[in-house]
Amino acid sequence: MNEPRKRFRLREQLRNYFLAGVLITGPAALTFYLVWIFIRAVDRAVTALLPDQYNPATYLPFNVPGLGLIVAVVGLTLIGALTANVLGRFFLRIGDRILTRMPFIRGVYSAVKQIFETVLAKQSNTFREVVLVEFPRPNTWTLAFVTARPEGELKELVPAGSIGIYVPTTPNPTSGYLVYVPRKDVKPVDMTVEEAIKFIVSGGIVTPPERRTGAQPERK
Repeated sequence: MNEPRKRFRLREQLRNYFLAGVLITGPAALTFYLVWIFIRAVDRAVTALLPDQYNPATYLPFNVPGLGLIVAVVGLTLIGALTANVLGRFFLRIGDRILTRMPFIRGVYSAVKQIFETVLAKQSNTFREVVLVEFPRPNTWTLAFVTARPEGELKELVPAGSIGIYVPTTPNPTSGYLVYVPRKDVKPVDMTVEEAIKFIVSGGIVTPPERRTGAQPERK
């Protein structure tokens, strides 16, 4: 009677050990795998663009992972340095004017340029505040990110005091809805953008720590 019970406990223990190993190594392995895919993709793209006489890989007897990524980072840094002077800004303006006057391309270029300038600008407040909003119907709350106040025609059409919020979907926060709501209808959340994204991607499993002053610990 004790022997079957011991075998059962042994199987349960081994099963728990296996699941613990998966939980520990799974996220790390997936992270390294995705980083490796990204590095290899950049390597292939960069080395394919470089002529053989300027390609560092042709002078090495072995393959160096990440060499293309290093070349890309150095190249982008040099481009940024060149456009910082008067001559570089002159050519930058000429190229910008050419792209903004080309049919079809000007629409894509203007949209992408605006997104990059908004996200990468040092003074940008995009996705800097996490709030709770009733969505998609009253009495159902979801996390959202404050983007910006309405401008132009939208400022005249939406109610006064409205703000633009981005409501992401789970588990893919890159897709979602842009909604304009009155500021009084949202609740600020003491949560960083990174914590909110982790919370959304995990479907609510990865919960950030409590930061509210005087908050009581949850009773078990």
